[in-house]
Amino acid sequence: MTSALNRRPRIGDWPDYAGLERLQDARLGRTLAAAGRSPFYRNRADGVPASRAELADYPLTGKQDLRDAYPFGLLAVDRTEVATYHESSGSSGSPTASYYTAEDWLDLIDRYARKHVGIRADDTFLVRTPYALMITGHLAHAAARSRGATVVPADNRSLVTPYAKVVRLLHDLDVSLTWSLPTDALLWAASAAHLGLRPAHDFPALRALFVGGEPLSPARRARIAELWAAPVVEEYGATETGSLAGECPHGRLHLWADRAIFEVRDPLTGRTTPAGHGQLVVTPLYREAMPLLRYLIEDEVDVSYESCPCGWVLPTVRVLGRYRPGAGLTQADVEELVFGLPAEYGVLFWRARTEGARLRVQIEVAEGHREPAVRRLRDGIGAVHGLTAEIDALPPGALVPAALLTASPDVLKPRGLFDDGEDWTRALRYY
Repeated sequence: MTSALNRRPRIGDWPDYAGLERLQDARLGRTLAAAGRSPFYRNRADGVPASRAELADYPLTGKQDLRDAYPFGLLAVDRTEVATYHESSGSSGSPTASYYTAEDWLDLIDRYARKHVGIRADDTFLVRTPYALMITGHLAHAAARSRGATVVPADNRSLVTPYAKVVRLLHDLDVSLTWSLPTDALLWAASAAHLGLRPAHDFPALRALFVGGEPLSPARRARIAELWAAPVVEEYGATETGSLAGECPHGRLHLWADRAIFEVRDPLTGRTTPAGHGQLVVTPLYREAMPLLRYLIEDEVDVSYESCPCGWVLPTVRVLGRYRPGAGLTQADVEELVFGLPAEYGVLFWRARTEGARLRVQIEVAEGHREPAVRRLRDGIGAVHGLTAEIDALPPGALVPAALLTASPDVLKPRGLFDDGEDWTRALRYY
């Protein structure tokens, strides 16, 4: 029997955007029917929309709706059909639950594996994003295994794999592909340098770095690629939705509009349009367990339907981070200027905050380059954004200590019985 994976559209199955919309419409009926089986949507005062026209005027689904429906208020299938349960990182303090059936997972895997560089059976794929309750590590792991690759489950935010161990794994196992936050790739480079390794020369098997989970400016992307002498391939998605966009051979992010309907919401007026600048709204078209109708991601984006040299008939997206009304500045804005500084300045790590009408920025910068780095960055922020900037040029190690980059802490199993003279303050702890 042909699997559900093979019935899903593939890039090039539609000739133009009218054909893409027909693909969406062909699937939308099943999505709306699934929503009708979800207590959350069934009990809404507005009911469940019956068509695309009704969907366009349907209330948005927000993150607070997901929190209020915790844990299974959005479940549209029997509990026995749920394959995995996940939660977001909970940075707001309240979790949002997500769940997927085995059929949902086929689509998740297919979307993630749409990498233009490909995932091959001869690849060794290091997964350096969280496993635990978030979907990101599990998704990359499953997609890599579906293509026959060897997976190195290095996890993240874990005592077991500090940066120095990641560098060892990258080097000793001839890792060819990685999946991480963009910041992690910078941390590995700094750790490798402290350990006497050259990222651009001592990791010859590395053929691409897959990154996601943070806004990525062109300048930071270029710096990471230069450091590792390998292309950086960007991915965009969320625990609640899986992959939403992937990169084409020309380095542009394309929304997977054959698998979801996308809109852009103006946060000031609340109006939505197919393209433009605002907050991303998504209606996934391949969700059985947890259908979402007009889900507001809250990320600030620029969406365009202009043609791309790659020929993909899919809208492009620039992800700018979370929108903050009135801030007038995104992380990507500052990052572009920071990593636009010459590479010889050695700037890898920075942080900034607004202080009234002033922007305070701290950067780690190599000795001998601090004065020009401060001048160029201050002038750039003033010229591009019209802000007064205070720049603190800090020595390397001030923001990311060398001890963090080189440490290999012991990770233990909990113990209760110790010999005379042993340090028993570590009883029942993992470190």
